[in-house]
Amino acid sequence: MSRTGREMKQLAKQAGGSHKTVHDRIRIADRFCNHLLALNIQIRSVQYLKARHIESYIAARRGQGIALRTLQNEMAALRSVLHQAGREKLVVSERLTNRALGLGGSSRAGTKFAIPTEKYQQAINQAQQLDEGLAIALQLSRLMGLRSQEAVQCSASLKTWQKQLAQGAERLSVVFGTKGGRPRETRILDRAAVSNVITQALVIAKQRNGKLIDRADLKTAMNYWRSATTRIGLIGSYSPHSLRYAWAQDAICFYQEQGFSRKEANALTSMDLGHGDGRGRYVERVYGLQEVQA
Repeated sequence: MSRTGREMKQLAKQAGGSHKTVHDRIRIADRFCNHLLALNIQIRSVQYLKARHIESYIAARRGQGIALRTLQNEMAALRSVLHQAGREKLVVSERLTNRALGLGGSSRAGTKFAIPTEKYQQAINQAQQLDEGLAIALQLSRLMGLRSQEAVQCSASLKTWQKQLAQGAERLSVVFGTKGGRPRETRILDRAAVSNVITQALVIAKQRNGKLIDRADLKTAMNYWRSATTRIGLIGSYSPHSLRYAWAQDAICFYQEQGFSRKEANALTSMDLGHGDGRGRYVERVYGLQEVQA
């Protein structure tokens, strides 16, 4: 690693944030430095970075077909590093605004939709033929609104969830794989279905070293999850995250049936998803998105 690379890595750590945020920021800084090295641009310190270096990096990434939202996130990470280094003039440079870099106009809404029941059942049927543990993890994702990493790591919480169900709990604690390492509580929408799948999950996990996705570490487990879900057709608009979208729409309906207003239902669902009550409008706009059928 170059001297500048080591410096940027240290600055990325110092900029703070959750473990995942810091990890992603370091990875982006490393990719940026590798881009400079590939062009034989040798810079001794972050203090010598120029706007043209960042423009070159973003142009190269755009040429690779990287999504605008991803590139916006990468620029945010680089700005954090520059800010930490005291390069404020470069941070606010008109040449490095998202609009100037051609990164403006992107929406957070994305391209995912809640998975339809028929599509979901087809995916589960194929998953059961491929890997029972995978099928169970996908079902838990749909029944509890789990993110992919939460679903992969959920085996560590199966006994706790079974105990909470036996005690009549209305919510289950999601601890492992959460965004930013922040535990959350998710509403039980279908107690019988959740209980049944957790019972099946415990049987499978017992046969697989306590895991549903039996791999040596989290990285290889996530790689398997991504390849396996793609293999069973969960790609594009209907990725594994679409199961979480479907759960969110069910949750919004559940809360409204309990007498809550739509705004309140969105806020409650947002908290269940781990976003906090202030992102109800985001949940409405993103998780409530319906695909228009031709």
